Amino acid sequence: VIGGVAAALAAGMYVLWGPITERKRRRKGLVPGLLNLGNTCFMNSLLQGLSSCPSFIKWLEEFTAQYKTDQNQSTEHQYLSVTLLHLLRALSCQEVMEDDVLDASCLLEVLRMYRWQISSFEEQDAHELFHVLTSSLEDERDRQPRVTHLFDVHSLEQPEITQKQISCRTRGSLPPVSNHWKSQHPFHGRLTSNMVCKHCEHQSPVRYDTFDSLSLSIPAAVWGRPMTLDHCLHHFISSESVKDVVCDNCTKIRAEGTLNGQSIENQRTTFVKQLKLGKLPQCLCIHLQRLSWSNQGTPLKRHEHVQFNEFLIMDIYKYRVPVHKSSQNELNQKHSEETAPGTKDGIAVKPSDAEQSSGTKPLFMNGACSPSFLMSSGTFPLATFPECSSPVYLYRLMAVVVHHGDMHSGHFVTYRRSPPSPKNPLSVSSQWLWISDDTVRKASWQEVLSSSAYLLFYERVHSRVQHQSLELRAKE
Repeated sequence: VIGGVAAALAAGMYVLWGPITERKRRRKGLVPGLLNLGNTCFMNSLLQGLSSCPSFIKWLEEFTAQYKTDQNQSTEHQYLSVTLLHLLRALSCQEVMEDDVLDASCLLEVLRMYRWQISSFEEQDAHELFHVLTSSLEDERDRQPRVTHLFDVHSLEQPEITQKQISCRTRGSLPPVSNHWKSQHPFHGRLTSNMVCKHCEHQSPVRYDTFDSLSLSIPAAVWGRPMTLDHCLHHFISSESVKDVVCDNCTKIRAEGTLNGQSIENQRTTFVKQLKLGKLPQCLCIHLQRLSWSNQGTPLKRHEHVQFNEFLIMDIYKYRVPVHKSSQNELNQKHSEETAPGTKDGIAVKPSDAEQSSGTKPLFMNGACSPSFLMSSGTFPLATFPECSSPVYLYRLMAVVVHHGDMHSGHFVTYRRSPPSPKNPLSVSSQWLWISDDTVRKASWQEVLSSSAYLLFYERVHSRVQHQSLELRAKE
């Protein structure tokens, strides 16, 4: 009898405590999964990728701080920013959750309130949903009041609103508006479009366009040469000829050479157009275009493997304002060009051209530096790297979204970093996770590198000097 009672107690303790202990052990170092509501893997994979970007979560926290003063707490869940923040904090283990699997249907509901009809029973695209989220956040920001209300005494008494700022000015520029809701999200960047006439070398005014992700086409592969992320970036900024464009400068020169003020037609020439990055964001989302079309007009998916690395240097793709040769700043411009090989007067050149001009091997491979630097795990060493020429725009990989299947059906999964330990929240974990909806497991770095990336999420790494300058700006 005693033996039977002991066996029953042991069995009961196993039933009560055994699965829970195993569950805790299985969740250690992992993140919650997301319930598939019916073809919602596109949403689940994107949320896991966004939750691995601390700067984006921090921006949401600062942005949603304006809603905490509302008396009606039920209305705050009508905002996309609040709903998205709760989900990303839970997926990054910043909130204590009892369940291993979360339900993200609240995000679909709030998007419907923003007039986005996203069906969970049809094939959707993670990149398109990313645009929906960023554009909806911008709409939410634009709906906020632009001017402080006169009855908002607390805001009017803030230190940044001084008598000097509200007084009338007769000289100088207007002071910047310090409204926190007017700040852009960390994925916001600007592209520059540069047009130069091939005949008179006249440069048109630089045009700026905003972007929230870089959509890169995959160039034609060369036999025996691996396709890299650098090849896609160089193909993105490569110059192209635009024919039959009216050149005002050529028309003006032609008019000055005519007699008796004879009217002439507008002179049309060929322009050289080139895209560069005028403003690089804090969080960089890179989309690799894997959609192609056959000769019959049917959509096809490109399965080429594009090599990428943990660190990405973007200095070579950054637009630089050309400086007049006779100015004193030419020396500074020349010095900056020497520290960033592969650029010339604000225009990037191909790696092969930079290699031939310098007589050395190219410093950029897959958007990063030497293998010893790339394979470093954990936190980024903030010392000076001569082989990297002290990059200013350095990014670290945070997540990779992969699409399996073809253009008609498939499945999205995510590789992402494990959240940092609570003891050191500012650190960056070197442990990677593989997540497919509600299934979460650990993954090796080599498995991440061998994946066929569709979306790449990078976050900018600042040096100690840059951190100090940012702190000084914040104090000012």
